[in-house]
Amino acid sequence: MLTQEDLKLLKKKGITPETLEVQINRFKSGFPFLKVKSVATVGNGIMRLSDESANHYMDLWNARLSEGCKVVKFVPASGAASRMFKNLFEFISSGRQTPETDFEKKFFEGIKNFAFYESLDKACINKHGQDIDALMQAGRHVDIVKCLITKDGLDYGSLPKGLLLFHKTGNVVHTPVEEHLEEGAQYAKDKDGVVNIHFTVSPEHREKFKELIDAKLASVEKEWNVRYDISMSEQKASTDTVAVTLDNVPYRDENGELVFRPAGHGALIENLNDIDADVVFIKNIDNVVPRTLRDTTVKYKQVIGGILIEVQKKISEYVTMLESGNYTMEQVREIIAFMHNVLCTRYDETKQLEDSELVIYLLKKLHRPIRVCGVVKNDGEPGGGPYIAYNSDGTSSPQIMESAQFDKNNPESVSMIKNGSHFNPVDLVCYIKDVDGTHFDLKRYVDHNTGLISEKSKSGVTIKALELPGLWNGSMSDWNTVFVEVPIETFNPVKTVNDLLRPQHQG
Repeated sequence: MLTQEDLKLLKKKGITPETLEVQINRFKSGFPFLKVKSVATVGNGIMRLSDESANHYMDLWNARLSEGCKVVKFVPASGAASRMFKNLFEFISSGRQTPETDFEKKFFEGIKNFAFYESLDKACINKHGQDIDALMQAGRHVDIVKCLITKDGLDYGSLPKGLLLFHKTGNVVHTPVEEHLEEGAQYAKDKDGVVNIHFTVSPEHREKFKELIDAKLASVEKEWNVRYDISMSEQKASTDTVAVTLDNVPYRDENGELVFRPAGHGALIENLNDIDADVVFIKNIDNVVPRTLRDTTVKYKQVIGGILIEVQKKISEYVTMLESGNYTMEQVREIIAFMHNVLCTRYDETKQLEDSELVIYLLKKLHRPIRVCGVVKNDGEPGGGPYIAYNSDGTSSPQIMESAQFDKNNPESVSMIKNGSHFNPVDLVCYIKDVDGTHFDLKRYVDHNTGLISEKSKSGVTIKALELPGLWNGSMSDWNTVFVEVPIETFNPVKTVNDLLRPQHQG
């Protein structure tokens, strides 16, 4: 039973009582496992390009930019960097003063190679009157780490990744935000020299993002001869999901108030839906490299952009033809072949459809948002991958799936997870307007059966949390999708602080 205070809270967050009930029922029913047809591989759902083809698509992309096309670079950047420093938090709570684990030893052995070294050195001097070298010689390694990750120093443990010093090139240090600004200038500059970038940020860090961008913008614009139009948004409170006990009863805090949690990156489909653009590039905040190592990244952003333009142009041609009623059955067969071979979308009952039913089916499948996803060869990184999965309407199509969506008790599903040849690095370019230039309502294309339920700890109590279908998973389930193999050099995530010591992040 909802109290008056509950109803006030729901109204404040923009959540209806009906939505709350749906969330609670979802905890009770759980999410079904997805039915997978096959692993996506090269020749079965994944394009592999020759150098000649790659150059062709680069030319297509740059030609489209010169003709006029509104492009936005969309960067999810709200996540805190706390997980980056998990091992260091464990170190300072271990009771030990000197490094013992391989991770700790690697951190201190490479400490001078971090872009934040000089800032950390100053923080140590301000706090302890000694620099890093002196503290290390005195065996005060914990004090150094505290200066890095706690409020006594740089506070990196609570800041978002986008605001941390990631790279040093010569004497210049860069945050991921600055790297994304530069990237945008290299592949998303429109014909008027404008680069549109949108960051999703957390409310508590929005002002810090603004301060950083304001401080750096003029110099970056001058260096790259562009103008930036930068916007920010926060995950909407209306997308939060209620927490429940292990008995699926809404969890209340010590004041008796319902507890809600952010619903994961799937909630950002709302933010993406608000973007006014033809084309949107999506890439995580931490997957950036210094400018000296960026050529491959820039090239393949243009490549997947060109593929998107070619696919969108063909879809527009086919939709216009079918809607006009002026087509031959030979042309219909051509469209079916395009659906099978390019969009990798199939329906076993196609041959059973009457001509008019077939056209309705084709229009429904063509008239959808489009995404081209770069995928890399799987080298053991955790995360989702490309598969061909069955949809609720009986069709099969390319999907990015997480391991949690597979039935671990099904040997065939387990085999598919193990045999996945490629990995999803979150490298997407999307076309979000229809053939008439009208913005798709992206919320209509979400598969609500693809969320996740996980267990969390809250004030010492185990609770269950509900994640909405992931932004590039179930939230884009009903999009036209093309997988393209891109070089592993384009995938350089920073999951832990020691990843910044990899050659890819040492400019």
